[in-house]
Amino acid sequence: MSKPAVLPEDIAREVIAPESYAEWNGVLDTFDRLREEMPVAKVIAEDDVFEPFWLITRYEDVMRISKDNKTFLNNPKPVVFSTREATAFSQAATGSNMLVDSLVVFDAPIHPKYRKLTMDWFMPRNLDKIEAEIRALAHRTVDRMIEAGPEVDFVIEVSGPYPLHVVMQILGVPEEDEPRMMMLTQQMFGGQDADLSGTGMDNMTPEQVLQLVSGAVKSFEDYFAQLAKDRRANPTDDVASVIANALVDGKPLPPRDLAGYYIIVATAGHDTTSASTAGAMMALANDPEQFARVKADRSLLPGIVEEAIRWTSPVQHFMRTAAEDVEVGGQQIKAGDWMMINYVAANHDPAQFENPRKFDAARSPNRHLAFGAGAHQCLGLHLARLEMRILFEALLDRIESIAPAGEAKRSNSTFVGGLKTLPLRITPAS
Repeated sequence: MSKPAVLPEDIAREVIAPESYAEWNGVLDTFDRLREEMPVAKVIAEDDVFEPFWLITRYEDVMRISKDNKTFLNNPKPVVFSTREATAFSQAATGSNMLVDSLVVFDAPIHPKYRKLTMDWFMPRNLDKIEAEIRALAHRTVDRMIEAGPEVDFVIEVSGPYPLHVVMQILGVPEEDEPRMMMLTQQMFGGQDADLSGTGMDNMTPEQVLQLVSGAVKSFEDYFAQLAKDRRANPTDDVASVIANALVDGKPLPPRDLAGYYIIVATAGHDTTSASTAGAMMALANDPEQFARVKADRSLLPGIVEEAIRWTSPVQHFMRTAAEDVEVGGQQIKAGDWMMINYVAANHDPAQFENPRKFDAARSPNRHLAFGAGAHQCLGLHLARLEMRILFEALLDRIESIAPAGEAKRSNSTFVGGLKTLPLRITPAS
């Protein structure tokens, strides 16, 4: 057994710094070195600002941890990287290590019971029923993009609003409330990026940022409490009604769990798909030959979708806690140790993906980890694939060519990340 590998302080800062993930090639370079030299390494803050954790960067180790939900728990420690201050804030505000208790937080036996409540809704056989609605929305979205052209910001015009509208339809949120849902999502997941939070966050103290995120969570909770009340009185054929009227072990969901369920569906259901969609469009804009190939041969579309999800890796990490002493990558992990399974690193591991930084629509196999694996694999993965395929069918029908029209920028975020701006020049088909 080798002695514990401890990351140098500068690398430790880079791994948890939001701005590192905006400098994409730089952080990928770092992960390449770590996979070779320290694939399982201890991350310790000299100022003790966060609890020490193990960084896991190799695909095979991330896959193993993701699938072994008995040995590697989502609870009791935070399931997303948090500073000690943020954890203490959450504990004081909610009694939990996380501001939101949702499906991603729970372990068995609670997790499978909660997941089962809406699982059928997100299966292909049910999604087939709403495919026509999604297709109509995709065509309206492309119409608006063409009207706004020839130069557009694809994130603002397409990849942001399109998946938001789809998931809000499924959830049962009125269209007029969608801007509010977008704003609150950006404050929750974009709180580390001043452009996305829209609040002058670069001048805020860490405590003020926590207050911003907490305020967004509270607004979500208030909104969905009212929605649940309405759906109990007037149930309809939507996910909001399923959650509002669900029984687990013969009892309704506790208010905090109910709110968390709504929030995870509302936010994770569109922010990640938005990032993958923008990533695919950027790759095609930068590779006219690949765009021409997929335009001529639509059988390549599933590959475009899958590769975009891997290449972008919108959910950049989750944390796990060891339930028992275990060895990972030659390192001894003790019971109670905290770990970061880094999906960006795993999805760019050359041992699993040849030339991983290349966007390759023909990549096969493409067994990426962007949706996770095991019991916590993303509930909405079929919806995400369907949304992206339908949108790109519409885009390829209506667009003759695309080209960059400025600098694409990625968000500052340690957790959920992706492009925040993608200027494109669009040439409509004649």
